[in-house]
Amino acid sequence: MANTHGEWIWFELLTSDPDAAQTFYGEVLGWTARPSGMPGIDYRLLHAAGEQVGGLMRMPADMDTGPVWLGYVAVEDVDTSARAFADAGGAIHMPPTTLDGVGRMAMVTDPQGVALYVMRGASDETSTVLRQCMGAADDNALGHVVWCELTTPDPDAAIGFYAGRLGWRQEGGVPMGDLGEYRFLHAAGHCFGAVMGPVPGSERGWLFYFHVADIDRARDRLLAAGGDALQEPMEIPGGQYSLVARDPQGARFGLVGPRIAHTEDPS
Repeated sequence: MANTHGEWIWFELLTSDPDAAQTFYGEVLGWTARPSGMPGIDYRLLHAAGEQVGGLMRMPADMDTGPVWLGYVAVEDVDTSARAFADAGGAIHMPPTTLDGVGRMAMVTDPQGVALYVMRGASDETSTVLRQCMGAADDNALGHVVWCELTTPDPDAAIGFYAGRLGWRQEGGVPMGDLGEYRFLHAAGHCFGAVMGPVPGSERGWLFYFHVADIDRARDRLLAAGGDALQEPMEIPGGQYSLVARDPQGARFGLVGPRIAHTEDPS
């Protein structure tokens, strides 16, 4: 595994209808999907411009959270990290498991019930599914997750927990008035996202934002494909715009990108 302990290395959609989800995200983000080739499982690899951005599979029949996007974080030792989550008040929901050619992983939750995977990949290549977005219209980042946002009842406790288990640090933030502070999270020398307390319309858990070239056109595609815009595009620091969305099966995700002026065709 080439990624540093604490870096995000994979994103995965668990959904009730993989075919419909594949079509939806293809229309909204231009993704294509290919079979993973793993025996006995319909696991699809999602691509943007030929580069992997995540995975797609049917959710387990007994999964009670509904369709959801989950993330994987690189760790040096999966067994040790899973035990560290549990010992500090979290829980292990899928024990450490090895998939040949993929790596070893476990699904864990933090003390506030937020889920993610910890993983040590089998590949020596560096995962680039999470991209730093270097500009308002960064072609290198299109279709990739560029921001990971945690909403949790106790941000202070979450910051301390993840610092001890994954080595994340909190540095900087944006005041949100009575809603508290939007605090930036860092791993391996770069800022990957933020943590905040509950706000109107939010849900506990991770929300992953995908980069688009034009936020308004992306919103139009989202609605045309049957998704919902839970929040209209709002300006964020740096001049880009973001929105929160829900796909037709119910999984929440975010979009972020520039707002581009368009000249309407008078005809």
